Formats: sequence, structure tokens, C-alpha cells
Amino acid sequence: MDKFEGEIALVTGGTSGIGLATAQKFVNEGAYVYITGRRENELDKAVNQIGKNVTGVQGDISKLEDLDKLYDIIKQEKGKLDILFANAGVGSFLPLGEITEEQVDRTFDINVKGTIFTVQKALSLFPNKGGSIIVTGSTAGSIGNPAFSVYGASKAALRTLVRDWILDLKGTGIRVNVVSPGVIHTPAYNELFGDALEGVLENTRNTVPAEKVGTPEEVANVVSFLASDESSYLTGAELYVDGGQAQV
Repeated sequence: MDKFEGEIALVTGGTSGIGLATAQKFVNEGAYVYITGRRENELDKAVNQIGKNVTGVQGDISKLEDLDKLYDIIKQEKGKLDILFANAGVGSFLPLGEITEEQVDRTFDINVKGTIFTVQKALSLFPNKGGSIIVTGSTAGSIGNPAFSVYGASKAALRTLVRDWILDLKGTGIRVNVVSPGVIHTPAYNELFGDALEGVLENTRNTVPAEKVGTPEEVANVVSFLASDESSYLTGAELYVDGGQAQV
């Protein structure tokens, strides 16, 4: 099914998990996709896994010079951008009383500042007919989680930004929406939870209304919907892919 035939997409944080699954889906649906990642080896593996119609560009979204390089490449090679999935982000656990300046700076530099400039610097590449921007939020931006306040605050900030951006972008035809995953088992979870991972996954199965842990592909399905004309009257919205976690 080639619903994105002829379209150019960018997925930041596209080397694993939700980003990789979404990039693969975009390619399967006809798009040419650019993916980014900070680690060259992981980026090369992701490009090889996707296999076709994909270019990897190494970079860190918190560094504005890396974003400039990325968009210069897209402009020179394709001349436009139709879909932006601003997905790159980081998170770590520290409770109040132990929060460090380093944690705050890293989380907000990547999740907030990096996303702001990922979106802003992309605008000139969108054609006059508009396009779709999807930002990765999180249920952590809406519900409380112990020791996760800095990450949750960064994701809540993104939700507010999108509400304002749709007003700034009136008349451009560009839609902006948020996809907010719940517990989605990705490779990043191995590092985030360590030995506690199996307990986290089992607790999710026991407490989430859907009685399961989500997959990256399930999030990718929603991102594809938001990127397509099927969601043409949807902008400024937040769609939860959380098995009902944040809804009860």
C-alpha cells in the first residue's frame, strides 16, 4: 500500500524502537525516509534493516549545527519534507531530593530544546500544500510516576508547545499532533529499567486495561495515521497509545 508514494519523511531517533518501527512502516507505505541517531553503528544497522529508500544522518538534535547539517542534506537531495516525526528523546529516573543539574540539562536539551528546533528548522522544507508533524509525547506527561518528574515535565512541555504551534502555523496547511505512548517494550527499556524490567512488564500486564505491553509497531500504526490524509481534520491533538493506562 503506497499511501505515501512520492513523499519524504524524517524520523529523528530512528535507530531502534518506535522510531525504527515507524521509519520501516513509512518505507513500506511508499515514502523515502531519513532517520537520525547519535550512534553511527546503530544508525548503520537501522539503515541496513530497513533496506531501501532510506538515508541515515548521524547527529544529536540538541546540537543546532547537527540539525542544520541534517536539513541541508534533505534540501540538497530531495528539496522538500512532507512528514516529520520528531521522536528523539531521553529519560532517566531520579526522585525529588536526588535530581541533578546534569539530568535536568540533558533531558530538557534533547526532549524540549531539541524538539523545538527540530520542528522550527524543518518548516522551510514543507511544501505549500502543507504536511504533517508528529511529536512523541508520553503518558508520563499526564500521569504521575515516582522518580520520573523531570522526564514527565519535558513531555508535558511538548504537549503545550503543540497547542501553541497549531496557532502559529495557521494558513500553512501544516498539521501538528502528539502521539503519547504508554509502556512500550523497546531496547531503551533494557537500559532504563535494568534488572527490574521483567517486573515492570509484568506489572503493566496486570494493571493496564488492555492487559498487555505495547509494541513499537502499534505506535507506528498511529503515527502513520497522523502522517496521512486520513487524519486531515486532526491537528493539535494528543493520541494515547497506552492500552488505556492514562485513561482510568
